Amino acid sequence: MTGKTILSALLALTLPVSLGACATTPDQRATEPVTVGIIGLNDFHGNLQPVARPLRVDDTMEVRAGGAAHLATAIDTLRARQENTLVISAGDLISASPLVSSLFLDEPTIGAMNRIGLDFNAVGNHEFDRGWRELKRLAEGGCEKLTMREPCAVEPNYSGAEFGFLAANVLAAPEIAEGGTLFPGTAIRRFGAGERQVAVGIIGLTLEGTPDLVTPEGIAGLTFIDEAEAINAAAADLDANGVDAVVVAIHQGLVPDEQPDVFGCAAISGPLREILDRLNPGIDVVISGHTHRPYVCDFASVDPARPMLVTSAAWGGQMLTDIALTIDPASDRVIEKTARNLVVANEADDAREGVLRPAARADIAAYVARYAAAAKEAETRPVGKLGGPAREIGIENALGNLIADAQLDATRSAGAQIVLMNPGGIRGDLIPADDGTLTFGQIYTVQPFGNTLITKTFTGAQLLEILRNQHADAGLSAGGSTVFAGSRGFAQVFERDPDDADGGYRFVSATFEGQPIDPAATYRLTMNSFLATGGDGFGTFAEGTDAVTGPVDLDAMEAFLDGEGVRELPAIDRITVID
Repeated sequence: MTGKTILSALLALTLPVSLGACATTPDQRATEPVTVGIIGLNDFHGNLQPVARPLRVDDTMEVRAGGAAHLATAIDTLRARQENTLVISAGDLISASPLVSSLFLDEPTIGAMNRIGLDFNAVGNHEFDRGWRELKRLAEGGCEKLTMREPCAVEPNYSGAEFGFLAANVLAAPEIAEGGTLFPGTAIRRFGAGERQVAVGIIGLTLEGTPDLVTPEGIAGLTFIDEAEAINAAAADLDANGVDAVVVAIHQGLVPDEQPDVFGCAAISGPLREILDRLNPGIDVVISGHTHRPYVCDFASVDPARPMLVTSAAWGGQMLTDIALTIDPASDRVIEKTARNLVVANEADDAREGVLRPAARADIAAYVARYAAAAKEAETRPVGKLGGPAREIGIENALGNLIADAQLDATRSAGAQIVLMNPGGIRGDLIPADDGTLTFGQIYTVQPFGNTLITKTFTGAQLLEILRNQHADAGLSAGGSTVFAGSRGFAQVFERDPDDADGGYRFVSATFEGQPIDPAATYRLTMNSFLATGGDGFGTFAEGTDAVTGPVDLDAMEAFLDGEGVRELPAIDRITVID
């Protein structure tokens, strides 16, 4: 790492924004400012235990980070520095979770956050993975069975969240919620007393595109409205109620440059940028998420009329954002704001500015251990052997092909010819033991959603319409594409997209068993139940006919691995890229 890079990172640790001085009266000078600390996190995804992959801090350093017990101590430490503190999550607190949480419907994540002292969670798209009814049960408590898994398996008297869920842009039909939104859109917290009392307004919301990312039947009766419009309307209401500062927690994010800059701001671009450009002045902080990228950005560098701090703390509880708002109670305005990202390391390492090494908080560690013990039998059960590591890297990878092949074998009896597997449904890598053994816990981590496999008939024209809607980013990364993994016998060709300013790739053609897809022919396709109803924005999947419901995706993978021999990795030869 160069001296210039180190200096830049250190300078970015604390990013202050001063809103300027104005004339004050003697009475105003006598009223001391009030500082409110805000601890931001996002995309926790039920990572109660430390994240397996190290967090890349910079070009020279990776650290093991996360874990609810270490996160709790880090939050306690930051909270102790400020008399007035809020802890706010920007969504995807739950779901797409490791087995220790997901196996129990993420009840232990809610329990851990109750103990940590989370104040608010803005709903993210993954909060709706099991449908809004199950989300309400998680929030409010109770043991009504609304999914394939049994609720309250470890805590028979599960009582729900002690923090607030916020959903300003999730409108609900009258029979679902009388207040118009599934959860409240805003909240107000007041600090201090008398002349020194200040009020902070919080707005929480998810991305408008959530319906494209979840199963449609799980959000029936809900409407997801434009994010900027929802924020501006909510901010106006908060202003009418006399708040001194406005904090937005939104499950949408920026996409900085690939160069790691976990402490600063690599770039102000991505889907959140368009929303920020439309916000009315008066927003002080935007805590964001969804893209899993860490950043602390000063939006005043783009638009001086909107001096917002825009933050994100990576994902999985590996980082926190330490924010401070200094509020003048006499003028009812924020006079200074700072923010810095902090890594929550869980192993001793070289000292580095911005890397915390909190000890594990005993009560949280014991609580997580209780659930880990309950999950251990299922987690450690061997399910088969694999001929090598399968990682989700690149536009095509052995892991996606493996999953597609497993699903093809599982649905042959339904007439399946082709399987399409969406990259967003793959949540981890498969790294077998030295002898090739894989456990149930490993395959569960890769496919934690419990989707069933659906086989339908499509015309070739419909199949081609689905394939044309795919897109790959310029780096051909798995995380930046909507390119399906295909089963054996199915192949695709992609080329540079001349209409993509960022240099992405578009679909060109496809073949099945060596022959071009015939628009007039029919094909039996298998997909997971999420895609089958139009998930990920591929609405044509819902048009298939003669649907047959097959096994759960996880069961298909286990059956594919089961046997005395070693399952070899499939070849990576199903996608051709033309530059």
